[in-house]
This record gives sequence, C-alpha cells and structure tokens, in this order.
Amino acid sequence: MALTNQQISRYSRHLIMPEVGVKGQEKLASSSVLCIGAGGLGSPLALYLAAAGIGRLGIIDFDIVDFSNLQRQILHSEAKVGKLKVESAKERVHEINSDVEVETYNLMLNSENALDIIKEYEVVVDGTDNFATRYLVNDSCVLLGKPNVYGSIFRFEGQVSVFDAKRGPCYRCLYPEPPPPGLVPSCAEGGVLGILPGIIGTMQAAETIKLIIGKGNPLIGKLLFLDVMEMKIRELKLRKDPSCPICGENPTITGLIDYAEFCGLGRGEEQTGEDGDGLEITVDEFHDLVNNKKDIIILDVREPGEFEICHLDGSKLIPLGELPSKVNELDTADEIVVHCHHGVRSLRATKLLRSMGFRKVKSLKGGIDAWAINYDPSMPRY
Repeated sequence: MALTNQQISRYSRHLIMPEVGVKGQEKLASSSVLCIGAGGLGSPLALYLAAAGIGRLGIIDFDIVDFSNLQRQILHSEAKVGKLKVESAKERVHEINSDVEVETYNLMLNSENALDIIKEYEVVVDGTDNFATRYLVNDSCVLLGKPNVYGSIFRFEGQVSVFDAKRGPCYRCLYPEPPPPGLVPSCAEGGVLGILPGIIGTMQAAETIKLIIGKGNPLIGKLLFLDVMEMKIRELKLRKDPSCPICGENPTITGLIDYAEFCGLGRGEEQTGEDGDGLEITVDEFHDLVNNKKDIIILDVREPGEFEICHLDGSKLIPLGELPSKVNELDTADEIVVHCHHGVRSLRATKLLRSMGFRKVKSLKGGIDAWAINYDPSMPRY
C-alpha cells in the first residue's frame, strides 16, 4: 500500500527511523488488528494504534459507557456516558485518524462467534478482564495461528506478554487452570489506579506495532510485571509446555469449548461461580426489614475506603479479609444481613459465617449499589 503525500507528512517521524521507514509504515497501513475490549486497556490501544496508522481496527465490546469508567477509560468522555462503548470508540478513533477503517462488534465474544471474527485479523490484542474470555481468546488464536498480545491490570500492578504458539508458549502454558471462581478480585472489587491501564495498554500497542513491522524483540516467551507503586519492572521467562492441551505435542483441545463451565461459572454465575439460592435477600426484602425496624445486624464487608464513600446507617464494618479473625464480634443468635458493593464478597462472607455456625445470616443481593439505585438516590455510587 503506497503512502500518499499527506500520509508521508503525517507519519514522518516514523519514516525517518530506519527500523520503521516507508516499508514499515506501509505494513501498518495494510494491517488489521482486533482489539477485544474498549475499556481501560482498550482505550490506549485504540488511540495509539489509530495514531500509528493501523489500516483496519476491529473493536469488540458489549457494554455502555458509565460515569465510573472515565477515571481510566480515556477513549470515552462525559458526553458519551450511556452510549455504546464501540460507537464511542469508533467516533474517537476517527477524530484521531479518519483513514483508519473501524469495524465494531457490539457483542460478547463466545465460542460460537470467536473464530469467525478473529480469523479476519492479523493480530489480536486482549484487553479483557475475566478468565473465561482470556482462555477463549487464547484458544482461538492458537487454533487460527494468530499472535495474542496479552495484558492484565489490578490495583497497582500489571502484566504484559505476547502469546504466539508458532514461536513460543500460549496462555495455557502459563496458566493451565483458572483460579477458583471468586478467588481473584475484579477491578470493581479491588480497584485500579487510573493511569495503570494507560501504561499497560500502551505497552500492548508497542508490542502490536513490533509484530506488524517485524522489528525488535516482542515479548514472546516472556511475561513482564509492572508495579507502579515501587515503579519496578520484572521479567519472567516462559517456556512452552509440551503437555499443553492446545499447543503441546499431543493437543486434546481441537476446538472451542464451554469456557464458562471450564472456569467454574456454571448457571451464569460470572462473579462468584456459586449458587446463592437460600443465602441471599433482595433489596426489597431488606428494605421491608429496615422499614419495619426489624432487629437486625447490618454487616458491611467492604474495605474502609469504600465505607468512607458511602455506608448504611448503623452498619458494622468488618472487611472480608478480617472476618475470620473478628468473627467473635458477632453473635450467632443475631439475624445478620451482610452487604458489600455488588453482592460478591457478601455472598462469600455469608457462606463463611454459615460454615462457622451462623444460621440467621443472608447476603444482600446487588449490594449497597442496588440499595442506592432503588431506595436512596442521594447516596454516592462508585
């Protein structure tokens, strides 16, 4: 793809570098990249790949822009709150570079559509935040022979790698099995420093460009760890696992599987992976208890910082991690309603308390956020 005079002017700082040059920029202009996720990691990815002159950019996301996204998802703006993320992303990409062809997919990637979508792209960049989709992306890329530029973030730490089964290990070589459901907190539970996805996503963009122009040493067979609190970077060498079920010597996975089931997320329980039947109370039922001045203990298992943002009057704060050592502060004879932000940690706390002999304890389904939406619109939401 020959560059126009306008493109030569636009990408001149690339062209004067021998590692990129005209040929490298032409490769970028004729390349196609699929960005899975238009959130924290997808934001810098889309912005910088567009600025770099990627020819065709695919963006997958099924969510809408929420006000809480704006702390880190710089692809979107206040004016785009409530808008589909893929549409917001497309508009912003075209504001940066109208030459980029943008394909949007307002859907959840799954075993039925992944291969058909991914096969149309040269490089896949994983900006997702859950294990089921990471395994799905990995297996699709291995089966199709595509490189998978991986990134993950949590609180103050991030990871970056390039999984390419043709030249090195895949994601399953590093993580053969997913962690038990609910064991690893999500960013919604543990938080994330707003700048972190910008750093990690930009690293993913750099790896993507290196793969396309065929220069430098991509992070194949290496996993990079970043701790922004200490500002330290570590690198771990990875080896291809000969017994890997999908890229090993005798693969047992030859097609896409049920990844929700594989990750223990049966029955649609994406966050806890466990059945809450009989252990949860709805926000309406909880409202009736409070309104009737029922003698109950309201146990808040969030972190102190969350409690400071908002809390229910009369609630008792014991963070989930401290609950085993402070259970003596509770009475098994009391009726207890446990809540957290969205109901994930409180369900785990309820199961823990039940195992310790507490019989009159239930988790507030939807957490304090459901209470704010349904009964206290003045309460801050986060």
